[in-house]
Amino acid sequence: MRTGIVIRSVLFAVVMLAFSHGAFGQIGISVGFGPPLLPIYEQPLLPGDGYLWAPGYWGYDYSANDYYWVPGTWVYPPQPGFLWTPGYWGWGGGGYYFNQGYWGPTVGYYGGINYGYGYGGYGYEGGRWEGNHFVYNTSVNRVNTAVVHNTYTAPVRNVSESHVSFNGGNGGVEARPTAEQEAFAKEQHVGPVEAQTQHMQAARSNPELFASANRGKPPIAATSKPGDFTSGFVASKQAGGEYKAPLPDAPSANVSHAGTINHASELPSHDFKAPNTGSAESNKSYQQQLNELSVREARDHENLEQQQEEEHQKATQKNYSDKQIQQMERRHAQQTEQLEQQHATQHQQVEQRQSSQSSSKSQSNSNSSKPH
Repeated sequence: MRTGIVIRSVLFAVVMLAFSHGAFGQIGISVGFGPPLLPIYEQPLLPGDGYLWAPGYWGYDYSANDYYWVPGTWVYPPQPGFLWTPGYWGWGGGGYYFNQGYWGPTVGYYGGINYGYGYGGYGYEGGRWEGNHFVYNTSVNRVNTAVVHNTYTAPVRNVSESHVSFNGGNGGVEARPTAEQEAFAKEQHVGPVEAQTQHMQAARSNPELFASANRGKPPIAATSKPGDFTSGFVASKQAGGEYKAPLPDAPSANVSHAGTINHASELPSHDFKAPNTGSAESNKSYQQQLNELSVREARDHENLEQQQEEEHQKATQKNYSDKQIQQMERRHAQQTEQLEQQHATQHQQVEQRQSSQSSSKSQSNSNSSKPH
């Protein structure tokens, strides 16, 4: 009976999840109607040296069947030398799919979307790394140069002047990745840092940030720091254009893509590569952490799988209507997505500790080899 429930409800909610250790697994959400235009707003002042700009974007909430605005924000990168490639919505197979952003040594393809402030549709012109220090381009970033001196001024280009927030489809940005950008996507990269994930979750819990409430003009358009929704934020100047509400019966997703994962029972186990810190003692310590993390994550999968299975049984016993099944499956898809986001953050934290340990060990060996 569960199979019948899933077949009916899959018309309403689909989440694609793929996870690989060492590169952030992209989370693609297929939605039956497109995101609103990008709002027009002013970037908050750089809060301090070392922060990088992550532009705002429209997220999607299954339970509400609505888009919500995730404010742009200044955020610390996971490590020096890394830049942020924004996520973007793209059209494919009869639905809109979100491609998650990531950190890496090079800015990759983000759909040709003009997010502004250095992200004009291709690459990033808002600054550059010089060693372990980031240098800001003041022609597109609001920087107090009396406080932050590592700056320069250079003109930038915008590939697209529109405020369209998705690539492809009817009215979308017409851009395709270059061979170089496709190569960038294969580089080592990691997903959003924990502060970004918490920032997104805070946005999703704020009713005023949903498109149906703000009609494309969110009251909190950008923040000085992640999650600062009370003091260090700026409001939208205006919507990017006319807000077009979806039809009441607009589908929340479609199923033309195979290989989707909607439930914890469908999640693969997470693989870890052996730690290599340059120290046998540190390797042993990190391996123990990875083993413990693997056990916890397997338990998380089992617990969520059991919970979802019990809800399926309840739906069968009480003969849920299609609407009730729709709501249940949206909730299951969102639960599964959130669990994988949580696991991705945990993996990243372990990686960062290992990377920091490796760097410290390398620096220590370098210092000890210098003549006194």
